[in-house]
Amino acid sequence: MASRKPNTDASTEQLKADLHHLTQTIEELVNATADDSRSNIKELRERAEKRLHDTRDRLEARGERLYGEARDTVRDQVDVCDKYVHDNPWSSVGIAAAAGMVIGLLLGRR
Repeated sequence: MASRKPNTDASTEQLKADLHHLTQTIEELVNATADDSRSNIKELRERAEKRLHDTRDRLEARGERLYGEARDTVRDQVDVCDKYVHDNPWSSVGIAAAAGMVIGLLLGRR
């Protein structure tokens, strides 16, 4: 079974950078509303909306990618478990019986 480790460090750094840029733009927008220059506010608002849209798209893509990786990992684990049970049926029955007894004992104490 091949273990897969997603590259979370790069994704985390990218997310931090995106959130930092978004925060900076929103702070600029808030600071720009202090003076009453309408063109400056409009420009900063457009930049904030663009960065917000870009950040949202990246977060959605990351979420979909992580979901796909998790689904594939679970599917691989199920396949390995299924193969083990087919290769070792009596060991699997023994493990299941032992687990059932432990769970029964724990539930019986309540």
